[in-house]
Amino acid sequence: MNAIMTNFDIESAEARETRKWEGLSEIDQAIRDNRLMEYRIKKSWADPWGRKLTIIGIFVILAVFAFLAGASFGLW
Repeated sequence: MNAIMTNFDIESAEARETRKWEGLSEIDQAIRDNRLMEYRIKKSWADPWGRKLTIIGIFVILAVFAFLAGASFGLW
């Protein structure tokens, strides 16, 4: 079997080996520093939809807690 490998094939193989995942370097650093939860919270808070959903979720939890506390004290 006679296989001819072009220079393009060699260069693309080398590029795949040495490719840096620059987009994932921040999360890689967070995992290394064992602060992945802090990374997720900061990213979620930076996103406008994530911030709104977080505020709404906390409000709903507090409203349910206030209702149950009021019901247990006989306020309604």
